Amino acid sequence: MENEIIEEPLLEKKYYYKDCPGCKVDQAKELNQGVSIINLLIIWMVVLCATLPAQSLFPFIYFMVRDFNVAKTETDISSYAGYVGSTFMLGRALTSVSWGMVSDRYGRKPVIILGVIAVVIFNTLFGLSTNFWMAIVTRFLLGSLNGLIGPVKAYATEIFREEHQALGLSTVSTAWGMGLIIGPALGGYLAQPVEKFPQIFPKDSFWDKFPYFLPCFIISGLAFAVLIACIWIPETLHYHKGSNESTDDADTLENGSSRVEEVKIIHKNENLFKNWPLMSSIIVYCIFSLHDMAYQEVLLRSFLEIKARNVKEVVRKTLEELQVFSLWVVSPRRLGGLNFTTNDVGNVLAITGLSLIIYQLTLYPHVERTCGPIGIAPITGMLSIPILQSYPFIAMLSGITLFIVISAASILKNILAVTITTGLFLLQNRAVEQHQRGAANGISMTAMSLFKAIGPAAGGALLTWSQKRMHASFLPGTHMVFFIMNLVEGLGILMMFKPFLSQEKKRHSDQLH
Repeated sequence: MENEIIEEPLLEKKYYYKDCPGCKVDQAKELNQGVSIINLLIIWMVVLCATLPAQSLFPFIYFMVRDFNVAKTETDISSYAGYVGSTFMLGRALTSVSWGMVSDRYGRKPVIILGVIAVVIFNTLFGLSTNFWMAIVTRFLLGSLNGLIGPVKAYATEIFREEHQALGLSTVSTAWGMGLIIGPALGGYLAQPVEKFPQIFPKDSFWDKFPYFLPCFIISGLAFAVLIACIWIPETLHYHKGSNESTDDADTLENGSSRVEEVKIIHKNENLFKNWPLMSSIIVYCIFSLHDMAYQEVLLRSFLEIKARNVKEVVRKTLEELQVFSLWVVSPRRLGGLNFTTNDVGNVLAITGLSLIIYQLTLYPHVERTCGPIGIAPITGMLSIPILQSYPFIAMLSGITLFIVISAASILKNILAVTITTGLFLLQNRAVEQHQRGAANGISMTAMSLFKAIGPAAGGALLTWSQKRMHASFLPGTHMVFFIMNLVEGLGILMMFKPFLSQEKKRHSDQLH
């Protein structure tokens, strides 16, 4: 029978529904107590696919907007670039909850597949943009139809045993960080290929007409490969008696179907907005997201406005928080930036990414087990403040010294940021049952996207304003930019302490015993 329940004596009297994909995943977790490398790779590739198009534009968006001839003055280019960067997050903010609810109803897998399809189509179209409004529309559609991250976070929690969930969500944040690094690196290396590789891409060719298409094409090609691979990924959602239910608690199934129905009723009556452990972690996550996005925006624009003087002396590195960093590093020296080229931005981001992978896969799981998901976060937040405030002084350096110092600062800043983010991911997913996990992550993504939609525009406007007060007596130029971002960071640190931030709430099944 379709809803037949199978008893597995070897699994300590736990019951599983036949033909239920979620039960099959749970059985596999019970039989294999190790970590599946294949599952880690799946999560890695899907998150990377979602993140690359979100960040790849920042090394070249300044030049793209300049080529659109929409800005009246040179200083206005940063503001228009911020609008393009914000539309992706705005689109994602408007639809993330809906995609999360769809994943709770119909499964994680179909939402993941649809999100990858959106990346293939609209990221390609963005690369073919010929005017400002086409860029705005394609970025908005890419964000609104890309409902990947929320369901993937739920998927990473459900596909692994509880003792390995930190590694699963660490993979999400690592892949996210890598996307924020590799994406800009691809954008920096491959944009304007006719100028960089004239032997391969001749002048007056297709690549000359669409100078920013190549990085988008490469990313869309990778997304297409991920789309094919997603056909074989397992579904983690449970389907019992024609509906989906959480089976996070084995005790519930051991007590029979009446127990399942009792828990189901309680589940239906729960309001996620009254779940303070969930909502408090989301609010803190939003504060740090605003900080990170503004930071990325400023650094990226600073990079782009600069015509590097000693390109060969500067090693290429990347920061996860690329937008503020990237704008700052490309800005001219006279405006407080580093005068880097797009290649320089890509280089800095690349080394940071490698360091981030090593940290997340080796050190972070031990840190999480020792200190808890949030115990180390306030310390890492406080350490990042002096690093960030040192950036205006780093701009005074040059040559190999500049390269070494900016790379070290980039590595430290990203490691500290990822530690905070992964801990908050764990709190959010452990605060709810499976049947609401997609919606909970959707709420998190919506709130985060709204704050990140503000980030690029705010960061760009803040950088433009700071560059008009280079000779002010109090915090001149970019000193003011990083001071304001540190105020936001400080607010997030304060909110990580009790009584504001609560730990995971008690399971419903525990309340029933």
